[in-house]
Amino acid sequence: MASFDIVSRVDFQEVDNAVNVARKTILTRYDFRQSKTEITLDKKEKKIHVGTEDEMKMRAVQEALVENLVRRKIDPKALEAKEMQPAAHGMIQREIAIKEGVDTETARTVVKLIKGLNLKVQAAIQDQQVRVSAKQIDDLQTVIKAVRGASIGIPLQFINMTR
Repeated sequence: MASFDIVSRVDFQEVDNAVNVARKTILTRYDFRQSKTEITLDKKEKKIHVGTEDEMKMRAVQEALVENLVRRKIDPKALEAKEMQPAAHGMIQREIAIKEGVDTETARTVVKLIKGLNLKVQAAIQDQQVRVSAKQIDDLQTVIKAVRGASIGIPLQFINMTR
C-alpha cells in the first residue's frame, strides 16, 4: 500500500538565518539610526522576541522579518504574533511564536476533507501528523492536490511517500 504523511515543520536554521539578516537590515536602515531595536530568537521555546521604540518601527521590523522568512521558503502562516506590550525604558515588545506540528483540530479538519473526497484512502491521525494510505498512487496525488487547495491555517508538507 502506498502512503505519505502530512506534517507541519519549520527549519529553525533558516529561521535563525532570516532573523540574523533582518537584524542586519534594521541596523543599516536610516529610520532606525539612534534607536534601540532588537530581535532575538529563542530556539528552545520556538519564539522570536522583538523590541523597539514605537509601533511604526515594530511594523517595519515585522515586515523585514517576514520578508526574509519568505525568501527562505518559510510560510508566514507558521508565525503567531502576540499583542504588543510595554517594556522598560519607553520601549514596546512583541513575542512571535513559531507553530510547528499539526494540532488535533487541524488534523480532524484534514481527515474530514480527505473523507469528503470519496476516494479509497485511509487517513489516520498519528501524534502531530496525518498518515494517508491507499492502494493507488493516483488517489494519493488527488488527496495532496485537494489538501493544498484547501485553506488550512498552517503550512503543510507532504513527506515519506512510499509505494
